[in-house]
Amino acid sequence: MDDELVIRAQGGDRDAFEQIVNVSFDRSHGVAMRLLRDSQLAEDAVQQAMVNIWRDLPRLRDPARYDAWSYKLLVRACYAEFKRAPRWMPAIEEGSPAEPRSAGGYGAVIDRDQLERGFRRLSMDHRAVIVMHHYLDLPLDEVGRILGIPVGTVKSRLHRALAEMRAAVEADERPAAVAAESTAEPPAGGKEVAR
Repeated sequence: MDDELVIRAQGGDRDAFEQIVNVSFDRSHGVAMRLLRDSQLAEDAVQQAMVNIWRDLPRLRDPARYDAWSYKLLVRACYAEFKRAPRWMPAIEEGSPAEPRSAGGYGAVIDRDQLERGFRRLSMDHRAVIVMHHYLDLPLDEVGRILGIPVGTVKSRLHRALAEMRAAVEADERPAAVAAESTAEPPAGGKEVAR
């Protein structure tokens, strides 16, 4: 973010803050959408984050740290929305410009569905490190500063989150493999041939 714009907004310049919001809204919504997996919750979280940013902006000491600081407020707003939301939410979306649609056929749809279900099983702590590191492409030490946790904890959460997603995808694939085996034709004569 442009430091001069941040400094003007810190001084109460509403036009400068509006420019900041216009520049950062899509990216903020993308982060919230990836964390919350629901467009309405994401919009609510981004709006609350923007209110908090406007309110707390005069206390920001270093305008060059605006992006990391604003992500911290956004993640907090996402946590609050997640706590207020019902435990189960359908994965139906009207279409998000932040999520590219693949033309890979049914296989791509199945892969995306498996990843979505695996991601939804993660805690918000695990979702946050994945989104910050892989979507925002932030280094792990920066993720730790934003989330207020040591870099070792970030590494641990990232490792565990990826392992949990991998396990969820593998668990989803197991019933399909078992079903495929049970529909295979038995050897001639109905008995298994010894080798």
